[in-house]
Amino acid sequence: MVKQYKSRVVDNLLKRKLEGIGAVLIEGPKLCGKTTTAEQFSKSILYVANPQERQQNLKMAEIDPSVLLKGEVPRLLDEWQIAPMLWDAVRFEVDHRGVPGQFILTGSALPAEKDKIFHTGTGRIARLKMRTMALYESGESNGDISLKQLFEGEKNLSGVNELTLEEIAYLVCRGGWPTACLQEGDIALDRAFDYYDAIVNEDITRADGVNRSSERAKLLMRSYARSQGTQTSTDAIRNDMVANDTNSIDTKTVQSYIDALKQIFVIEDMPAWNPNLRSKTAIRTSNTRYYMDPSIGTAALGIGPQDLIDDLETFGLMFETLCMRDLRVYAVVLDGTVYHYRDKSGLECDAVIHLRNGSYGLIEIKLGGETAIEYGSDTLKKLRDKIDTEKMKKPEFLMVMTGIGQYAYQREDGIYVVPVGTLKD
Repeated sequence: MVKQYKSRVVDNLLKRKLEGIGAVLIEGPKLCGKTTTAEQFSKSILYVANPQERQQNLKMAEIDPSVLLKGEVPRLLDEWQIAPMLWDAVRFEVDHRGVPGQFILTGSALPAEKDKIFHTGTGRIARLKMRTMALYESGESNGDISLKQLFEGEKNLSGVNELTLEEIAYLVCRGGWPTACLQEGDIALDRAFDYYDAIVNEDITRADGVNRSSERAKLLMRSYARSQGTQTSTDAIRNDMVANDTNSIDTKTVQSYIDALKQIFVIEDMPAWNPNLRSKTAIRTSNTRYYMDPSIGTAALGIGPQDLIDDLETFGLMFETLCMRDLRVYAVVLDGTVYHYRDKSGLECDAVIHLRNGSYGLIEIKLGGETAIEYGSDTLKKLRDKIDTEKMKKPEFLMVMTGIGQYAYQREDGIYVVPVGTLKD
């Protein structure tokens, strides 16, 4: 049976980058589809981690890495970080060949042996972050509402949502893992638990070669799951862990665990947005805690779809993580970055998509319900009115992103109400 390729939002962006620069590094979590996507654009491939050739590849990378770079271009170097000296070899070849589209590198971790890399690759190697599948990529969103159209100022956009609360709960727990998206029921749900088990038992140590306790990794990941969408401090996470750990652990050690999870793309915290405001309100600059995919959080807590429905507070946190994943996937092809806003007065905006050209949109995330939508709309208007539009652009759109609700529509006050099952890039 031939494996069918599901198009990814980053496909066109990867093509564009290959047309403009010598090499592209695709990085992201394990099992998110990096290799499969890269294979679609490659003319020759070196699987560095191939068990039958791994030792030979490592030896050749030490002796003469240029040999491993020979082949029709673009040439894919999959899991390049296993032989980190390939990085400088690629940079050197790109310099001397002088033409774009020579190499694609993929990796699910940064190399532990950073001392074997002597050049940043600036101007020769572009970076492209790949995440797990957004709902439009996996086919659960019908894509009636386009972020691109919202930024282009199109009016009166509307759509019909087909996802129920039960389906949203399932999609949160299943996650956007490409393999799981081709499976159903408990079989698909198992993928997130398998991924979690690999993290706590192996990957968190392999990230940088530092031996770490799997039990402490579990405690850390549970605490991080409960901290989704918050600016919880490392000290607070440490205190939460200590309450369930008979051995003492200091904040520095907790931070090392967090850094290791970031290095293997399990955690992707969100930076703070710092706009020009009419008032002198102090803006909170702490990052907001998020997993790369919501299913990591539910697996860390050991819960499933019905548990979320029975605990709407936890469901709301995990749903927010799902929405952030999707917004990040869609924003990257618009040359955008997703931020979080919170100031000293307590005013908070879940997501701000800020494009390279200075355009931006404000988004509040609510699981559903008219009261929640109204509250989110009031928050958006308060932040909009705080922004000094003489020093920066006014927002292109205000949106309340929901889980449930029959329609996507624009309210009389101009705010869009958009179920996640209707959104695309």
